[in-house]
Amino acid sequence: MKQNYQKIYKRIKAYQQIIIARHIGPDPDAIASQISLREAIKLTFPKKQVFAVGTGVAKFRCYGLLDKVPEIDFAKTLLIVLDLPNLERIDGVNPILFKEVIKIDHHPYEEKMGELEIVDDQASSTSQIIAELLLNTKFKINQQIAENLYLGIVSDSDRFLLSYTTPKTFRVVADLIEKTNIDFTSLYKLIYDRPIEEIRFQGFIANNLIVTPNGLAYINISNEDIEKYKVDPATASNMVNDFNFIKDIVAWTFITYDERHELYKINVRSRGPIINEIANKYNGGGHKFASGIRTTDKREIENIIKDLDEACQKYKEGN
Repeated sequence: MKQNYQKIYKRIKAYQQIIIARHIGPDPDAIASQISLREAIKLTFPKKQVFAVGTGVAKFRCYGLLDKVPEIDFAKTLLIVLDLPNLERIDGVNPILFKEVIKIDHHPYEEKMGELEIVDDQASSTSQIIAELLLNTKFKINQQIAENLYLGIVSDSDRFLLSYTTPKTFRVVADLIEKTNIDFTSLYKLIYDRPIEEIRFQGFIANNLIVTPNGLAYINISNEDIEKYKVDPATASNMVNDFNFIKDIVAWTFITYDERHELYKINVRSRGPIINEIANKYNGGGHKFASGIRTTDKREIENIIKDLDEACQKYKEGN
């Protein structure tokens, strides 16, 4: 793995223009890894043009601001794609226009994007892999970069609670803290402080979850519900991990409708049943226990719920 880090460092060093992209509907890990890598490249090579692109999320501005796609010659530009297993969900750019593509990801492998790739599905997060890249090469790193990476790791590992948190995860975090002296306890407020409206919205979700006898919980959240509680449309997606450790539930899904893009967003989490196979069936994807689906066909939602419920049933029968 360290040899690949050196290869990536050399490829980045060779380009004057670099664009860093990630998946649509970004989470903290995607944004944090993207911003951190951009800042590390600029800190190490101040004369390079480096842009982190994609649709921004107001809630994640604490990590840093994104860039508009620049008017440059993509045929002479390196594209680095983060936190993304397939090109279908890339945000903001067309990868076929670029001279070279590098992929760095922690999802199960789906699609080759370039000759040079690092895919570690045992890593807690893409932020962890970016931290390893920076710590094992000549990239410079400062406190702000380390803080972003720490938050990306904490967020995607759900505070180190999820099963793909490994001893390496803790070693990387320890190295970040020792190298930059970040005050990690003060950072938690950036991802865990919430307005009272979100707490009330969380109560609404808890009160209206439908729970099947097989342990699947699901809720279809309307735009009227979101407007009533005065929360951001992305709030439900960001809140899905808050429903872990409920005895009667082994998998759960939140369904919302994105009016702007005219599609349904289905976020799925699990405490046992393998769910990414179901997500892949409906052109979604993700991890074994954390996946997502987007569909324009409302009728498909019923089939997705049926498949998830059957997966829960098989899991409970086998355990």
